[in-house]
Amino acid sequence: MILELVDLFVHDGTQTEFDKALEQGLHNVLRHAKGFRGYRINKGIEQNTRYVLMNYWETLENHTVDFRGSPAFPQWRAYITPYLAKPPVVEHFHVAGELAQ
Repeated sequence: MILELVDLFVHDGTQTEFDKALEQGLHNVLRHAKGFRGYRINKGIEQNTRYVLMNYWETLENHTVDFRGSPAFPQWRAYITPYLAKPPVVEHFHVAGELAQ
């Protein structure tokens, strides 16, 4: 499994609207993507305009080729881009372990 870590900064005062747009984009677009396995949204405490979105993919190519090369990618970006204060920073990781609950 691959973790896509997305560091997002939104314009101050748009957090409530961004929360809604993010959830809509995840529900309407991203969750239908080939190889998409789930997500976690983390909201900043010290910087309340910062979000860390954790998307889980079956393979790296499911994100970088299948999704980014599809018509769904600009649809997804249309949900979140109006709120972004700067371009997102995206990194990929191999999931090496998980905390059992």
